[in-house]
Amino acid sequence: MRDLSIYIHIPFCVRKCLYCDFLSFAASFEEIKSYVNYLLREIKEQSIFYRDHQVISVFLGGGTPSLLSCEAAGLILQTVRENYRMTAEAEITMECNPGTVTAGKLRDYITSGINRLSIGLQSAQDKELARIGRIHDFETFLETYRAAREAGFKNINIDLMAALPGQSIDSYQRSLELVTALLPEHISAYSLILEEGTPLYDRREQYQFPTEDEDRQMYQLTKTYLGKQGYQRYEISNYAKPGYACRHNQVYWQRGDYVGFGLGASSMVQNVRWSMPATLKGYRDYVENMPCKDIPGAQQLTGREQMEEFMFLGLRMMCGVDCRAFADQFGQQIEEVYGTVIAEFTARGLLVEEDGHVKLTEKGIDVSNYVMAEFLLD
Repeated sequence: MRDLSIYIHIPFCVRKCLYCDFLSFAASFEEIKSYVNYLLREIKEQSIFYRDHQVISVFLGGGTPSLLSCEAAGLILQTVRENYRMTAEAEITMECNPGTVTAGKLRDYITSGINRLSIGLQSAQDKELARIGRIHDFETFLETYRAAREAGFKNINIDLMAALPGQSIDSYQRSLELVTALLPEHISAYSLILEEGTPLYDRREQYQFPTEDEDRQMYQLTKTYLGKQGYQRYEISNYAKPGYACRHNQVYWQRGDYVGFGLGASSMVQNVRWSMPATLKGYRDYVENMPCKDIPGAQQLTGREQMEEFMFLGLRMMCGVDCRAFADQFGQQIEEVYGTVIAEFTARGLLVEEDGHVKLTEKGIDVSNYVMAEFLLD
């Protein structure tokens, strides 16, 4: 029986953040209710194609999934349990924005089966939060975090961002200190990427952003400080206490099977990739014509594309690329395909081969995008 992870997209939010280019938008109660009904139908109808899978993780992402009522969240997870074979220890994560939940709502989420919470803080500095258009301040985050602990959540991730407008190395370090003092099990720490078409990109001349050197210093500070606090770095941007690495995200990086439900959700099952329609009308039309195995835009990955993904996703993990797994999956030794590029980057100190794995060095992580691009086959 094959393992399967499920992603469920909840595209709604109170207000879109100024830096966000995700598929998300504000909606009325009735619009959310209608969307959930379509989602329930999609989850149920598509289950016939996954009878030979067992679900090891579910991730409710967005948008702001914590806008869902307890009843809606419960119905979604009940529909998954009733139509899919779910393992007893499945990791079930919900993304949550501070200020969108109450203690009672969080307790009901736990009752519905959610056992991991991912809270989008981004910064512990109120001025920085305001500049990027977050709907909360740090005190509101603290209230949400404390309520989650009181409700019984024992596995919490906190998101942090570096290179924010007006952010300094000192203010970023203070955010790290305030967050780690709360003892979350997991911290995701990313640098801001200014995406064209977002309000923050359009207003970029109004703010002073950290320099590239300051961004690099924040990156080094994250690694050093979190390491001293007992967090193990298991992926370029993710840190966890022992035993709390996010299982769902590891499925992506290790190219496991995952299916996405909801507006614009992406899937990859047995090396076939597809995405759901990205407009509400297109999504509703698709669901109304289910069940349908033939999905417009489905792409069967070639052997070359599978190898490329195996390498550049695997190199994001601190454990690196498993050379034996490469040979087992593709019937070729990794040196036969990538020997030249591995040798070159090893000589330059960007890669290292240890214990049957090819890994990025610290120097290689600094230029990881460049290194990974070289594993694209001509």
